[in-house]
Amino acid sequence: EKEQTETHDSKEDPRVFQKGRPEYRSLCYDRFEPIETLPLEEGDSILRSVAECEGSLSPATVTDYFRKLSRLPAEQHTGLVSRPGFHTLCLCAVQSIGSFSTSELTDILKACVRLAVLPAHPLLNACENEFCRRAWDMKLDQLLLVADCWRCLERSVPSYLSILFSYANMHWRDLTLPQFVQLLYIVGEGRRSPADLMQKVESVILKYLDSFTLEELGAVCLGLFKSLSDISDHVMRKIADRVALQMEDMSTYALVNVLKMLRCARMDHLPLLKELSKVIPARIPTTNIQGIMHISLTCSSLHYFDEGILAAVAAALPPKVIYCRSKDAAKFLWSFGCLDYEPPNEEEFYSSLIEQMHRKLHEFRKFPEHLLTGLLGLAFVKRFPEELIDYALRNEFVQKTRGSKYELQKDLFTLGKSVEIECPDYQGNRLSPQLYQEMTEMVLNFAEQEIYVRPEIVEAASLLKSMLGGPEYVKNHMILPHARSSDLEVHLATDGRPIPFNVEDLSADKRLKDIGVSLTDDLMTQLIKGSCNSQSAMEVPNVARVPGQQMGKEAQTPCTGDAGLRVEPKSGRCLEAPPLVPREVKLAIQVSNRNHYCYCSKRLLGLHRMKRRQLWQLGYVVVELPFWEWFPLLKRTRSEKLSYLHYKVFNPAL
Repeated sequence: EKEQTETHDSKEDPRVFQKGRPEYRSLCYDRFEPIETLPLEEGDSILRSVAECEGSLSPATVTDYFRKLSRLPAEQHTGLVSRPGFHTLCLCAVQSIGSFSTSELTDILKACVRLAVLPAHPLLNACENEFCRRAWDMKLDQLLLVADCWRCLERSVPSYLSILFSYANMHWRDLTLPQFVQLLYIVGEGRRSPADLMQKVESVILKYLDSFTLEELGAVCLGLFKSLSDISDHVMRKIADRVALQMEDMSTYALVNVLKMLRCARMDHLPLLKELSKVIPARIPTTNIQGIMHISLTCSSLHYFDEGILAAVAAALPPKVIYCRSKDAAKFLWSFGCLDYEPPNEEEFYSSLIEQMHRKLHEFRKFPEHLLTGLLGLAFVKRFPEELIDYALRNEFVQKTRGSKYELQKDLFTLGKSVEIECPDYQGNRLSPQLYQEMTEMVLNFAEQEIYVRPEIVEAASLLKSMLGGPEYVKNHMILPHARSSDLEVHLATDGRPIPFNVEDLSADKRLKDIGVSLTDDLMTQLIKGSCNSQSAMEVPNVARVPGQQMGKEAQTPCTGDAGLRVEPKSGRCLEAPPLVPREVKLAIQVSNRNHYCYCSKRLLGLHRMKRRQLWQLGYVVVELPFWEWFPLLKRTRSEKLSYLHYKVFNPAL
C-alpha cells in the first residue's frame, strides 16, 4: 500500500541542525554536498578495469573506484549495484578490509550511502566488523561520522554504538558543542539510552545551554525523547525558560521536539505554555500532521486547555486527515476527548477522524493500543461508533491486546462498561463476564492500596460516618470501577434523613452490640395491633437534618414505619422498618483533586466528565468536594469540616 504523505522527510528533518555550523561537516554525512557527476562511460571503464585486475587492486585504487562510482547520476545507482563488476569491486574490498586506512574505509562507507547500498550487503557486514575492531584507535569526529553513515544506511549497529557511547563516556568533559549535539542525535536515532553516559548529559546541556542554536536545542530534546531518557525538572525548566523567551524565532519542527520532551517530563511550565498559545495557532495550517498531533498531545498530556490552539487544530485537520496514521488519528481523538473539547466544527472534525479510523482498521491488528486510545477519546465526549466498538470488543481483538507491550485491559474495561451504560441499544460484541470480573478485582485491589487510603478521602469518609451516624451510612468504594476513581456513597430519604445501606462494613458483632430493642408494652401493642399508641418523641442525636428543616411530628419519630413500628436503638442510630423503604436519593460524593481538572482551571477532564455523566444515568446525584475547597479545610478544625460536609450532603438544592 502506498501511503499518501505530506512534505515531510522523517530522515532529513531531524538533521536540519547540522546546517547551522561548519563543524558538522566533519561529523556527519551531507547528502546535499555538491559533487561533479561522473560520465557513464567512465563508470563503465572502471567496471571493466575491476574485471581485468581482479585480485590485484590496491586499497587506494579500490577506494578511488568507490568514490568515482558514487558520483554517477542517481538514476544509475540501482542498476550499478546489481552489476557483476560492482560485485567484484565489493569482493576486493572485503578481502582487503584490514588494509584500508580509517579515512579510506570511511570514504567507502560514504560511497555506499550515496549509492543506497542495502543495509544487509556483505560489504557493510565487513565494514562494521572492521570499524568495531579499530574504534578505540579512532578520533571522536571519525566515530561520529561513521555512526552517522550507519544511520543514513538505516543499518542497525548496536555493537558499534556501544563502543561509541563508551568512548564518549570516557571523554565527556572534552566534548565540543557540535560533537555533543551530534552524539545526542545518534543516541536518539539508535533508540538507546546508555545509563552511564546519560548521567553526564545534563551537565553538558547546562554547560552549553546559552550557546545552542534553537535548532540544536530542538535536536537535543528530540534525542532525549527518542531514547526515552529521563531528565531532571531543573534542566527541563532551564530549557523551557530559554524556549519561552525565543519561541517566535524557533522553527515549528524544533519547537515540537521541545514539546515532546516537556510532555515526557510532565513539566507544567506556564510561561512556555502561554507563549505557545500566542505563537502556535497561526502556524498550525502549515504544520505537517504529525507535528500538529504532537502539539495536541502535549496539551492533553499536560492537561493544558487552550481553546485557541485546539480550535486551530480542529479547523486545519479535516483537509489533512488523509495523512493521519492510525496513531495520529487516535491521539487527536484522545487529546480532544481528554480535554473535553468539542470544537466549532465538531461534526466535521469527528466524522473525518472516525472515517480515517475505518480506513486504517488494518493497522489496528498490529497496533491495537491505537484503536482503544481513539475509542476512549470518543467515549469521553459521548461518541460511540458502533462498528469500531464491535471490532474492538470481539474476542480476536481482545486476544491481540493481551500480546501488546502496553497494559490495555483497563482500556477495554472502561470502553466495555461505558458502552453498557450509555448505549442500551448496542447489539454488537461485548467483553466476557470473566474478563469483567478479572478487571474489577484488579482495579479494586489497586484502589484499596492506592486510592481509598488517600488522606483527603480518609478524612472525608471518617467525618461523614461520624456526622451521619456510623459506617453503615457511608461507603468508600468505586461505584464505577471502570472509571478509575473512588466515591463516597450516601443514601438519603426524600425528607433528608440518611439511610443505612452499607451492611458490608458492619460485622455481626458490631451490629449486635450497637443495636438493641426494648420490649415495652407499647412495642408489644404495636406488633400485635399494627398501630402506634404512644405520642412520645424520641431524640436521635446522631442523625443529621436538612438545614432549616423543622422537627415536626414525622421528624420526631424518624424510625416509624408504615405500621407505626418504632424501635429504640441503644446507640441512638435509626433502623429502617423493612415493610417500606422511603424513596432514596443516592449521592456519589466525589473527593476531587487537581488531576481531575485541566491545568490551572476548574474545567473537568474528559474521563471524569464521562464518569459523572454515567453516574447520573444510573440514578446518582453527584456531589463534589472540590479540591480548591476541601484541601484547605483539611488544616482547619473538625467542626469547620463537619459544617462544610453537612452543607454539601444536605444542600436544599438536592
